[in-house]
Order: sequence, then structure tokens, then C-alpha cells
Amino acid sequence: MIVMTREPDAEPDFTLQDFLSFDTPEGYRAELIDGEIVVTPPPDGNHERCIMRIVKQVLASSATPMDFSGQKGLIVPVADGRQGRVIPDITFAPAKLDLLLDAPTWMPATGVAMVVEVTSSSPDHDRNAKRRAYAAAQIPLYLLVDRQRHEVTLYSDSVRNEYTSSSTVRLGGGVKLPEPFSFTLETDSFAV
Repeated sequence: MIVMTREPDAEPDFTLQDFLSFDTPEGYRAELIDGEIVVTPPPDGNHERCIMRIVKQVLASSATPMDFSGQKGLIVPVADGRQGRVIPDITFAPAKLDLLLDAPTWMPATGVAMVVEVTSSSPDHDRNAKRRAYAAAQIPLYLLVDRQRHEVTLYSDSVRNEYTSSSTVRLGGGVKLPEPFSFTLETDSFAV
């Protein structure tokens, strides 16, 4: 992982302009998180297997039909009024909204029902900065599969830039997803 930080006296738009013109190597992804450009290498097979298991369960069991995207760029607010750019491992939205149809590379998070992150090379970004970004964007649910800690946490009830409720289970347990999903996500098949 590469992290590029902006100079303290730099203009706020400078980082966004730099970020939007940033050319990442093939397979890598770049995000603008808390004023830092974060470049992440391609995920390993266990990471992808976990994502596949989550997607299969949601598509098969969700009470509300869902569309999903892997690696969809979302625009999120940042504490100082600027915009950040994040790319969740999975973005779920009710199919009836058709949010992904004609969506630009970076789209607003309005209408997104849940985002999912599976930790890899930068777990602290997923645990902290991205959690705050998703809460600030008013995304109702954030599911974090923390492979280093062997646990899954569901965050909900966002207020400003924080979730006020969370529920954590050890890998292998069940995570009760509320509406619009309304089913228990089983984690026993998630690769560690």
C-alpha cells in the first residue's frame, strides 16, 4: 500500500484535482481518504473468495432484491467540507433504484443500502477512516470482515461521521442483517 499525504498548507481542491488525474497501475485502486491518496494492490484469492460468499448469500436471501458492484467509486463527505473518494469491496443497492445504470466512475452514495470491506493490506483504513466516511455519507449499513481479527462487524445508525450501533461476531457466526436485507449472513465459509 502506498499513502500520499497533502502538504498542510495546500489548497483543499489541490488534493482532489491531483487525485482525479492520478494514474494507477493496472489492478491497483486509488482512493482519497481523509485527505490522503491511498493506493492498494490487487487483493489475494482469500479476499475475493470472501466477497464471492457474501454476494451469493445476499443475492439468494435478501428480502429486497439487490444490485451489487465490486469496486464502485463513491463520493463521500469529509469532516472539513471537502469530498473524499472511496471504493468499497462491495456496494449493495435495492435493484428497484437501478443506481448503477449509467452511473459515472465516481457516484454519490445516496440510495446505497450497504457497503462491505474485507480487510487486506491496510486494515486500519477499513476500521477507521472508511467507517467514518461511510457514516458521513449516510450509508445505512457497513459490514466489515476483519480477517486479521477473525471477526465480522455490522455498523448501523449513522450520525454525522460515525455509526452509533455495531454488532460483532467471530468468523463462523451469523450476522443478522436488518431491512432491507432481513436475513442472517452466515460467515462460516469466509476465508481467513
